[in-house]
Amino acid sequence: MRVSQLFAPTLRETPAEAEVISHQLMLRAGFIRKAAGGIYSYLPLAWRVLKKIETIVREEMDAKGGQELAMPVIQPAEMWQETGRWSVYGDEMFRLKDRHNRNFCLGPTHEEMITTLVRGDVRSYRQLPLMLYQIQNKYRDEIRPRFGLMRGREFIMKDLYSFDRDEAGLDESYNKMYDAYTKIFTRCGLTFRAVEADSGAIGGSGSHEFMVIAESGEAAIVYCGDCDYAANVEKAELHPITGQVEERLPLSETDTPGTKSIAALCQFLDICPEKTIKTLAYRTDTGAIVLALVRGDHEVNEIKLLNKVGCLRLDMANEEALAGIMGSCAGYIGPVGFDGRDDIIIVADATVMNMVNAVCGANKLDKHYINVNPGYDFTPDIIADIRLIQENDPCPRCGAPVKTARGIEVGQIFKLFTKYSTSLQATYIDDDGKEKPMVMGCYGVGVSRTMAAAIEQNYDQNGIIWPAPIAPYHAVIVPVSSKDEAQMALAEKVYGDLNANGVEAVLDDRNERPGVKFKDADLIGYPLRITIGPKAINDNLIEIKVRRTGETLYFSSADYLSKVKELLAKL
Repeated sequence: MRVSQLFAPTLRETPAEAEVISHQLMLRAGFIRKAAGGIYSYLPLAWRVLKKIETIVREEMDAKGGQELAMPVIQPAEMWQETGRWSVYGDEMFRLKDRHNRNFCLGPTHEEMITTLVRGDVRSYRQLPLMLYQIQNKYRDEIRPRFGLMRGREFIMKDLYSFDRDEAGLDESYNKMYDAYTKIFTRCGLTFRAVEADSGAIGGSGSHEFMVIAESGEAAIVYCGDCDYAANVEKAELHPITGQVEERLPLSETDTPGTKSIAALCQFLDICPEKTIKTLAYRTDTGAIVLALVRGDHEVNEIKLLNKVGCLRLDMANEEALAGIMGSCAGYIGPVGFDGRDDIIIVADATVMNMVNAVCGANKLDKHYINVNPGYDFTPDIIADIRLIQENDPCPRCGAPVKTARGIEVGQIFKLFTKYSTSLQATYIDDDGKEKPMVMGCYGVGVSRTMAAAIEQNYDQNGIIWPAPIAPYHAVIVPVSSKDEAQMALAEKVYGDLNANGVEAVLDDRNERPGVKFKDADLIGYPLRITIGPKAINDNLIEIKVRRTGETLYFSSADYLSKVKELLAKL
């Protein structure tokens, strides 16, 4: 490809709408253009990157026994109604009607579709295990699409679904995909971690997220430096902290004017946060109030709380709900006095139950209880781990202090078990002649998100630094002067030799100043820049600059080709 013909309209200024580095650089480098909020056109450079990622994904899926197919984007409502997700999936689902007033959706995911497909043709245990996958656009009407391809309304995804006879078979399929995903992101040249994760709206139990480590990542993860434990903070387990041994004192109420925060309360009573119980009030989708209790120096993990309560949605309770249902006010909420209420669910973190003579809100303005003893002065409806893990908390596996990092989720694997096969009646006849539900797993890779995540992890002040395996082109050849016949002739020869030997190269044949060409090369992020100038003509030395390191090397025309291949193998 010659740059004079390449459709890659670069920008010198960063568009105001672009918030994160990947969005900024993909716009500036001519990779994408916005069609609407969260919807983008992929220009040729981006499409080449995406196709390379897809090729890696396909090779690893096929190596594990996956079979590629293509399912409809438009899905009928009936199969979603069979699983109950049509009414509960939420506003993220794009819904539409055909001319006959029948309901459809644009597929945000394909569990219902694939399970319905398989149940129609798989009847015997001899047809299992089965792993089917597709690479296709998905559609989710994000409430606030942002960060370019990181959180869009249309995106490219690989989704594979496994069907097994039993849980032992599911474990084997799950481990195959775990290994395949590790190979995919390694081959893409990314630094990543596989972390334990919550299954979210997909359902099931047992899940890992594959996180590309980047400061701009939306997700927070924790990991242990002493063992292999790593988890999304939403999923990270925590063991209860043992409280101090002391004699229980009788409950009493005390004046605490102007102490709506834990910090203000501790200063007023001259106590540490570890002696306080923080109470947060939420309202469920059914209207009930949930009181979540954690120690004063801890935070509530809302994902854990949602899972423990078993509701579809939790929102912070407003002042009206606090006053009308609890007779309380913000800043002075507490659990004492609400035992046995059907409209109030008390959920206490396990550490709270080990506290002695604690302080909590008295549900009256400027009043707190002191000497509160959980299990005596109030009885929770649910006792569970509901706190958010923090840096230096003990690792749940080995006890060493955990560390935190930011990550971008590029893949997730789930054990669905029989969640969908039961509701959709996807069964098979086992070798004992009995009908049994298929045991399922699902496994997704965000292809377009992987491209964005690669940029978030690989850039500098000059532009993108592509890992060689997924770079749009391996090298750009830059003649210093396009008017110099000798330089252009040598540049053409190098261009032809590289492409003939499996090195994807572009020739910047534009009649532009060298500085303009160099800036565009850095912005786009070609792994190697090969400059043809006077040194190449007069001294037979071809200049090669490595984008990642900035190192400039010189090789003779006799051996530069082998050196280019050696350099690319390391990038």
